[in-house]
Amino acid sequence: MPAIHITDIEAAINYWREKSPSPDGITLAPELRALAEVYALMVFYREEEVAVQGFPPKAMAAWQTWYDTTADTPCIAICSTSQGDEMCKGCGRTFEEVQNWPAMAPADKRSTWRRITLEGTSWRFGRYADRAVEKR
Repeated sequence: MPAIHITDIEAAINYWREKSPSPDGITLAPELRALAEVYALMVFYREEEVAVQGFPPKAMAAWQTWYDTTADTPCIAICSTSQGDEMCKGCGRTFEEVQNWPAMAPADKRSTWRRITLEGTSWRFGRYADRAVEKR
């Protein structure tokens, strides 16, 4: 079942804090309040992930807005799965993840991003890190 990791909730909260800062230091934007409620429950229950199913709609909309600002794919245009590798040396995704990426749900994509970032073994984190830098 797709789930959203607490670090993504934190990133979305920080996105909304920057986008809609509190005018008085107390009041929260509606998107921030929705995410903060989910985050507080995760901390209270010591949960690292929350299932997408049952995720409050306002919090999901706020998370999705943040998600839309993230890089779409970890690909750095050096794909070793096309050469028969089960795990891409360039981005760190499995062959199945590379093949199914366009159809994957956002939470599943973020889960893959988290795994490859934690592993940090693909070329995107080493010798070809410059290819992974987003141009803004």
